[in-house]
Amino acid sequence: MRMKPLTLLAILLIAGCGPAGPPEGPGAEAPPPAGVEGAGTSQASEPAQEAPTGPVRVAFVTNNASDFWKIAEAGTHKAAEELGCDVIFRIPSKGTAEEQQALVQDLIVTGVSGIAISPKDPVNQIEMLDEAAAKVNLITQDSDAPDSNRICYIGTDNYAAGRAAGELIKEALPEGGEIMVFVGTLDAQNAQDRLKGIEDVLEGTGIDIIDTRTDETDRSKAIANVQDTLVTHPDVACLVGLWSYNGPAILNGVRDSGMLGEVTIVCFDEEDETLQGVKDGHIFGTIVQQPFQFGYESVKLLVELARGDRSRVPPDKQIYIDVLAIRQENVDDFWTRLKKLTGKAP
Repeated sequence: MRMKPLTLLAILLIAGCGPAGPPEGPGAEAPPPAGVEGAGTSQASEPAQEAPTGPVRVAFVTNNASDFWKIAEAGTHKAAEELGCDVIFRIPSKGTAEEQQALVQDLIVTGVSGIAISPKDPVNQIEMLDEAAAKVNLITQDSDAPDSNRICYIGTDNYAAGRAAGELIKEALPEGGEIMVFVGTLDAQNAQDRLKGIEDVLEGTGIDIIDTRTDETDRSKAIANVQDTLVTHPDVACLVGLWSYNGPAILNGVRDSGMLGEVTIVCFDEEDETLQGVKDGHIFGTIVQQPFQFGYESVKLLVELARGDRSRVPPDKQIYIDVLAIRQENVDDFWTRLKKLTGKAP
């Protein structure tokens, strides 16, 4: 049976430590951003740890070096400040599963009590994740590994996010047309779920997906993929980016090809170039995920777990944070609140 989503405020109020909740985020005008639903398939591991007597030390590991993670990092710092804990933030510069494994092993040796990770290749990283889960409190964020022994997932319901992107594409192409999808890799669960959501929404609409081009988080290759698509598929109507940097890569590829205004762009996340593209009318819309709350909520849960409090881990082991659809009419308001949240406001 599916559970009704909980509001972020309700989740924070039942938490066992820390203040009532984070500051108002970019999603304040949307439905309450954190909810619980779905059905987790894994059993959480429970590392045998003594409750820490000093400051709790936890870690947050990304899956690439995108600017998306700078927003999440701001959330981890806010939680650390409020909870009096230490946070180690690690970014695999090349965005590979091998780098992630080395980072996790180093963090365990360093002596963290818990790790929040966005698995690059969750299917083939199960052994690594389970080994880590046997030694520290392990949760996933941004991209899940439901078949691992992670305790909980915090982040977007990526299938629902894909459906939201599909609705944007339908708005942008009322007469139908062909689209090309771009992403770093389809190994990641979030990429698979987003693509499936888009496919399901577009079924029977007259909007057809030509193919999905991957770039392994190589920005130059991401731009080259866009330029090649515009040459080999001159009738393509819309270019869709599934990961944060894909939006700017698509925008730059279209601009460099001299085709701004001739092809529609729909993407994910809130990189500055993406939001400027929406503001300028070059990008039709973007689905944003509120990564600040990924960082804030991950650190908060890891601190609770370190202190022996598992009350906020739901039965299905999934805590979802809602997405927002940003278009030209609401981009200024969203961007202003995002800058305030990340300390960039003048």
